Amino acid sequence: MRAPDSDLPIILDDVTVQAGTVTILDHVSLRLGAGGPTVLIGPNGSGKTTLLRVLMGLLPTSGGRVTSGTITWGGRELVPPVRRSFLFQRPTMLRRSAVGNIRYALATAGVSRRERAARAAALLDRVGLGDLSERPARRLSGGEQQRLSLARALARDPTVLFLDEPTASLDPAATKTIEDLIRAVADSGVKVVMATHDLGEARRLADDVMLLHRGRIVESQPAASFFANPQSEQARTFLAGELLV
Repeated sequence: MRAPDSDLPIILDDVTVQAGTVTILDHVSLRLGAGGPTVLIGPNGSGKTTLLRVLMGLLPTSGGRVTSGTITWGGRELVPPVRRSFLFQRPTMLRRSAVGNIRYALATAGVSRRERAARAAALLDRVGLGDLSERPARRLSGGEQQRLSLARALARDPTVLFLDEPTASLDPAATKTIEDLIRAVADSGVKVVMATHDLGEARRLADDVMLLHRGRIVESQPAASFFANPQSEQARTFLAGELLV
């Protein structure tokens, strides 16, 4: 059962992130509350992954540090990421079976040993891997590994799930499977925040869109409005398929 508190809303107030002399995020302010998926788009190097890491609470240990501004989760600062999960673009599989990977995630989430078998089976069924529970995780296909990674992320019973380019290396069939799962997770009440380079995917999944360019959020709108009537020159350029430099 979830605790009564939540990490939402997540609020960034004038946050800057630097790595050495390079500014990765430049005075970013935003508020993430409950609702449908928020999708981050923008060219490579725009700051999408760093922003996800800041929202998760992974900095300053991942190649940069917050040099100014404040971050709060549910009105609190420095909250351990117990209620948040992160799905990386290239997940690492433990040298265990698929179900062993899930049991390990459940153990680290503090789930009691007597509950783990049932919870692990339920999570594997949720992502369509129930029949592959005993297969070594590293022998699964790329799409299957990404589904397993999603199940591991959900083992923490998160209120917020961050996804970094979750379908970037997948074929169309595997991409559709992951997108369907993301939609189902969002429909279950988990706040999904996702970075993608794929405008088609953003159209299919986003409830609202944030466009990043050079470490700044240059436009933030409901998805329907963003795609129908972008307000910034950068958004019009990006949606036209032209290079945004």
